[in-house]
Amino acid sequence: MNIYVAIVVGYLVIVVLAGLYLSRREVNSGDDFVVAGRSLPTFVLAGTLLATWCGSGSVVSGASFTYRFGPWASILYYIGEPLCIILMYFIASKIRDASQYTVPQIMEIRYGKTTRLLAALCILIAYIGIASYQFKGAGYILNLITGISPEAGTIISAVIIITLALAGGMFSVAYTDAMSAFLIVIALVVALPVTLTQIDGFSFYQQLSKSQKSLTGGMSGIQVMGYLLPTLLLMLGDQNLFQRYSSAKDRNVARKSNILFLLSDILILVPIITLSSAAIILFPDITPDTALLSVFMHSIPPVLGGLGLAAATAFIITTGDSFLLSAATIVTYDFFIPFVKPNANQKDKLKITRISILVIGVLAYITLQFFPSVLAAQMYSYTIYGAAITPPLLAALFWKKATTKGALTSLVLGSLGTLFWELVLNNPFGWNSVLFSAPLSIIGLIIVSLMTYKEADNVTQPLK
Repeated sequence: MNIYVAIVVGYLVIVVLAGLYLSRREVNSGDDFVVAGRSLPTFVLAGTLLATWCGSGSVVSGASFTYRFGPWASILYYIGEPLCIILMYFIASKIRDASQYTVPQIMEIRYGKTTRLLAALCILIAYIGIASYQFKGAGYILNLITGISPEAGTIISAVIIITLALAGGMFSVAYTDAMSAFLIVIALVVALPVTLTQIDGFSFYQQLSKSQKSLTGGMSGIQVMGYLLPTLLLMLGDQNLFQRYSSAKDRNVARKSNILFLLSDILILVPIITLSSAAIILFPDITPDTALLSVFMHSIPPVLGGLGLAAATAFIITTGDSFLLSAATIVTYDFFIPFVKPNANQKDKLKITRISILVIGVLAYITLQFFPSVLAAQMYSYTIYGAAITPPLLAALFWKKATTKGALTSLVLGSLGTLFWELVLNNPFGWNSVLFSAPLSIIGLIIVSLMTYKEADNVTQPLK
């Protein structure tokens, strides 16, 4: 147990010290804090893209999904990631050339200020939820290696995540992300053959239940779509990823990093699915959220397992940092500057962003109390973002007939539809809310845009 604690704590100390060092050396303005002075090189940008996306959502909730439904269903669950990264290749250069700080700013260029304000509010609600389950994911790891309660581990994790985000913004987050991405790839690639050797290869597959060996894991096709669509929709319009593309040194760096992002994402998904599937047989009575973490803890040599846990912890922590920073950026650039202090200088921007990180971190911890698992929190947060933001955002980039009224309709239907399905109807039929709110949002966008296109004097061309 001391080996695991030493490795995990030691690595976290390295990450925090690196973040503090970068903050003192590199962060001198609001631009440095929010988009790293638009100077990130290819490998660092690829690393922070991977770490940003593959945090608690992969090593905790993704592993939990595999543990519950089996490997084939988890392939369907994850398939949206590489598909979206391929599509993002064609979007990345557009985002970098736009040179904006937030997704709502991009939407204002096409749809106006009201749309920007409503989009910012929807993103804040979603990102508070996403940040919250990073706290819980890291808390699980601290519980496993130290024996402290998951609640205490969650509080400690929240403090570490908020502190690192406050320290150096995008500079510290991006470079520590790259460190963690490298470590998690190594840990997973090495852990896979070691674990399979100990359990007689892939023979564990024969011991899975009939439903876990089926293509859909015992779910209906509609239920599978309910898990696939939130990831697909969030990733295509994710403010957090867009902020990283905006931090690229230039448009070519943005595109090259996207290719590395795709390759590294596939490289870690194969071990995550396989190891989490093996955990079904190795640890039949654990909490599903801890499937991959239990493999690191109990099925491979302690040093290698400690490195895996350290990488998973760092991945989760840096992902939490990223979403706190992205949410705080929206507070600064979409609320504070337009409505409170339009002539804010760089020091004002830096100050309000840091205050926002602290407030959002506290709200994220409070939000966590309303979700029974990391997977539940993930589905809610992904859906409210993907259903409300992604349709009008992609229309702003690619559809010339999209109008302001159509975008506002999409935002309202996507967000309220998610809340209505989750809170009022309480997920009827066992369907995730995306199956209701996403079609509602898209249909509203198309119908209202087509109805108002000819009467809209201020319709502009898609962003170039």
